[in-house]
Amino acid sequence: MARIYAHHPVRHRDGFLTMAATQTERRLLLSIHDVGPRFEGQVDRLRDHLGRHAPVDRIALLVVPDHWGEARIVPGSPFAARLRCWADAGAEIFLHGWLHRDDAPHHSAVNAMRARYMTAGEGEFLGLDRVETRRRLMAGRALLEDVTGRPVRGFVAPAWLYGEGTHVALAELGFDLAEDHLRVWNPGSGTRLASGPVLTWASRSRTRIASSLLAGALLPPLLSRLTVARIGVHPGDVGVPALMTSIDRAIGRVRRTHAPARYDRLLTARAA
Repeated sequence: MARIYAHHPVRHRDGFLTMAATQTERRLLLSIHDVGPRFEGQVDRLRDHLGRHAPVDRIALLVVPDHWGEARIVPGSPFAARLRCWADAGAEIFLHGWLHRDDAPHHSAVNAMRARYMTAGEGEFLGLDRVETRRRLMAGRALLEDVTGRPVRGFVAPAWLYGEGTHVALAELGFDLAEDHLRVWNPGSGTRLASGPVLTWASRSRTRIASSLLAGALLPPLLSRLTVARIGVHPGDVGVPALMTSIDRAIGRVRRTHAPARYDRLLTARAA
């Protein structure tokens, strides 16, 4: 039988009212995807939007080193300096692919279907073999660590799609955290750190916007029942006012029961 833990309001150092649990805290993990110079303005708006609900060190940034081969993060550039400032302010920096573009062949019919219908050609790590996966992971991590001056411990595959080669390479390279649609886990040990669906929105068609708005209304009550709730947003969301309103309402609903937290707290909670 699951135990229920009492929560008490506590004032965070940045002025946010959070919920501290007497035993095990219910956590809300917030993330901004596709962070890079290509979407700098949208990322600023998303950080401000999520900042209504959480301190900046509780909003993870999923960074793409060279989005579609057209927007590389260059050390010493203005965007690199901003990324370092965000890391200095406590934001968790996750590697989020290299190109965020799927340029691999899919020999599996199942993976071909996933690549076609679950994303708009952006499931970069679904069809890569172990060797190419290692190369991109190592290059991406080295670049972000050079820019931020901090170790990069987590990886989230574009569109949350992973091939077998990616699972193996993540374990070999010692990444501590990875995330897909239904879980957060430690790639080395395979330990599941959090379970449950991630709530996100899609803006690339009217059908996807409509389904996202429906999910934004229906999923928060389910997330509120989980120990760890996850909500992720994308740059495209800022172009659709209805999505931004949905995001605001969903986070507000989950914040009634969950305190904004860092992903790395999952590791320390597991160790304890």
